[in-house]
Amino acid sequence: MVQSGKNLPKKCDFSSGKWVFDQSYPLYESTCPYLSTAVTCQKNGRPDSDYQKWRWKPNGCSIPRFNALKFLAKMRNKRIMLVGDSIMRNQWESLVCLVQGVIPTGRKRVTYNGPTMAFHAMDFETSIEFAWAPLLVELKKESGKKRILHLDSIEDNARYWRGVNFLVFDSAHWWTHTDKWSSWDYYMEGQSLYKSMNPMIAYQKGLTTWAKWVDLNLDPRQTRVFFRSMSPRHNRENGWKCYNQKQPLTAFSHPHVPQQLLVLQGVLKRMRFPVYLQDVTTLSAFRRDGHPSVYRRAMGQEEKQHLKNFSSDCSHWCLPGVPDIWNEMLSALL
Repeated sequence: MVQSGKNLPKKCDFSSGKWVFDQSYPLYESTCPYLSTAVTCQKNGRPDSDYQKWRWKPNGCSIPRFNALKFLAKMRNKRIMLVGDSIMRNQWESLVCLVQGVIPTGRKRVTYNGPTMAFHAMDFETSIEFAWAPLLVELKKESGKKRILHLDSIEDNARYWRGVNFLVFDSAHWWTHTDKWSSWDYYMEGQSLYKSMNPMIAYQKGLTTWAKWVDLNLDPRQTRVFFRSMSPRHNRENGWKCYNQKQPLTAFSHPHVPQQLLVLQGVLKRMRFPVYLQDVTTLSAFRRDGHPSVYRRAMGQEEKQHLKNFSSDCSHWCLPGVPDIWNEMLSALL
């Protein structure tokens, strides 16, 4: 992002740094009423809570602690929308919980409209919104129950993004779901139907459709656009890689850059519109301790004796937890 003026802030790379244990975290209680069951790990019986007490310290600077009133003042008469998959929903719940504590009970509410939901802080005339669009482009059930991913159609989703002041996008996980978990049967581009395609080529085509829409429909003087990089999974060993982990990793044997990130960087470079890439991939990759694992639902005493019989979620994040830090970064970037 180009800064003008004499007092240029020194550029700080938020993405390289280390996790620091901090007793003053978390920033809100795990009883926040806006959390969905799948991420309330404490309520679901997770025995340890240190995973809530880490903050990210970039090497060259520090990220200001999240200040709900300051954030709401910045957002006064404005809309911020997070667009993406269930991990973006995870981040939306985090952001709502970070701000809701300073708003009196009768002055906040949640509304629903199609694939979107919005938390309203009435006294600030602001809304924090989430729009479900895990692939950004359109996925449709056609005749004969065939599910078709339209790589060059986006308007069905994008019509909800117009008129928003701050847009935060992510899209990565659904593109790499393997055959068994894939959400579509065919790809479509123009009039051509394809049964299979290299997932990274499909991803590039889908992102390019999104990039063209942003370039043609948004005005940088009215809207700021962020793209959050891929949230890492710790899914190796059938999802048991994150079970019972209580500490962040301290180092990697080889830092892994997901292919999706390289494709995304390539697409963003070719855009006219200034999009800020918020890179959370590496900092989150240290946090194998931050996932719900088996604590994605409440369990009875009997079930707790046989934890290994349950599937382990190493993709989403316990809240309070890692997405709170993404939102502290986002607030600093705003």
